[in-house]
Amino acid sequence: MTHRLSVAHLTAIGLAPPEFIHAAARAGFDGVGLRLLRVTETSPGYPLHEDAQMLRATRAALAETGLGVGDIEFLKLTPETRPEEYLPLLEAGAALGARHLITAPYDPDLDRLAARLNALGELAAPLGIKVMLEFFPWTSVPDLGVAQRVVEAAGPATGLLVDSLHFDRSGSDLAELQRIDPDRLPFIHLCDAPVRPYYSTDELLRTAREDRSPPGEGEIDLARFLRALPAAIPITLEVPMQALEEAEGSQAVLTHVAGQTRSWLAAQDL
Repeated sequence: MTHRLSVAHLTAIGLAPPEFIHAAARAGFDGVGLRLLRVTETSPGYPLHEDAQMLRATRAALAETGLGVGDIEFLKLTPETRPEEYLPLLEAGAALGARHLITAPYDPDLDRLAARLNALGELAAPLGIKVMLEFFPWTSVPDLGVAQRVVEAAGPATGLLVDSLHFDRSGSDLAELQRIDPDRLPFIHLCDAPVRPYYSTDELLRTAREDRSPPGEGEIDLARFLRALPAAIPITLEVPMQALEEAEGSQAVLTHVAGQTRSWLAAQDL
């Protein structure tokens, strides 16, 4: 089985988009996701919709390497979010050839959240972009079951992004994952990590943001996870490894993640 392998920007977030694209190509990835919005005060975002020069340089890097942009990320949906304000972000994504916009649920009113997803989808669809909702155990959409209800309320055009780390740490159910309409699941995020009976919010956040592992170097049952998904589903590796990055640099992280993932997939016949 052959999976298309992309890499999420968080894996080497210190690299600006043109450098990240070239480094991902050297590591052997097929594509990238780009973080155009800052998520935390300590982690950068690269607002290409506000920087025409870097947007041109990013498009040039894509042309030089042959890599594609699978997604742009990620938009926190809060009670104050006004979807129309993000049209320039969507237009920059379209200029890069991005096919998906990842959103994150930070609105406790799930009906309003679904309505905002629908409104974003209406803005994004003419640009060839599908809006995706990712769930996180520390948010108002903490698991797969809640996420599925929200995206169904948002309408058929909204996708669901499942990350193996958040799926495992939220206690989500594999049987429920198998039942999801494949049209809702255009790609997944994949990584590995230790498995514990309990995680504090600080532990959830630290692992998610800086201390993941490539497949086969942790304890999540990723083989069962992948077998519950559509065959040959595209995979985006989101594997920040702060210790390795500090010791050997971003290129070492990307090369290790790509090589280990391909070896693990082959060994699992996945």
